[in-house]
Amino acid sequence: MDNGRPSNAAHLASASYRMAALDQDFLLGDSMRGVRFQLEYAKAEESLRIWGVRSTIVVFGSARVRENGPGRHPYWYGEARAFGAIASKRGGALTANGGVRDNVIATGGGPGIMEAANRGASDVGAPSIGFNITLPHEQEPNPYSTPDLTFRFHYFAMRKMHLAMRANALVVFPGGFGTLDELFEILTLRQTGKAPPLPIVLFDKAYWQSVIKFDALLDHGMVSADDRKLVQFAESAEETWTTLVENGLIVPTSE
Repeated sequence: MDNGRPSNAAHLASASYRMAALDQDFLLGDSMRGVRFQLEYAKAEESLRIWGVRSTIVVFGSARVRENGPGRHPYWYGEARAFGAIASKRGGALTANGGVRDNVIATGGGPGIMEAANRGASDVGAPSIGFNITLPHEQEPNPYSTPDLTFRFHYFAMRKMHLAMRANALVVFPGGFGTLDELFEILTLRQTGKAPPLPIVLFDKAYWQSVIKFDALLDHGMVSADDRKLVQFAESAEETWTTLVENGLIVPTSE
């Protein structure tokens, strides 16, 4: 007390008195989950707009693939890297269209195939995107995505939304559960008409046909003949690019 006046120290220290935008306990509480969704959307959206990213080519694939790994790992890594370079040079990521970037490589931002595709873009001086996710065993961004376009999400749903919303095409290299999840997310959006037409190419037909029996789904009446046509295959980086273009990839002309 000061001259008989009660102290307001407890008020100043109270959590309720904190500025809402600076109160981490409040922002991370259950009631603010919707706001956190909005923040994760808006932060990435702002950076992508600043960089003029109008469209992307999304590349999925296993984080476990290594440049010097066993079996076909080196081939998958090398071709993903080569594809990242080809798509970046020919697709519009180098701002050939008045500062607007098209077909910018976008990955999950981690190691393996994701690293390889980002690395290919970096090889030719093009920007690329890394949509990272916070995991129990922390995932760090690979060093090849553009720092200003390397994001970190808590919510898988918001990360998937950003991966899908600008996609002009999807290229899927061999992968496991996460890759399958992302592949079928896009396939479902295409099948139901919730996403615009975009070419989907699976790299290494032998791998994919050993993992998913697409024709069996058709034979059992679980998908239509048109659904089955949503998926194409390719065996090299060059063939992947050609298949995308032949199946409707929009490539802007230089001004």
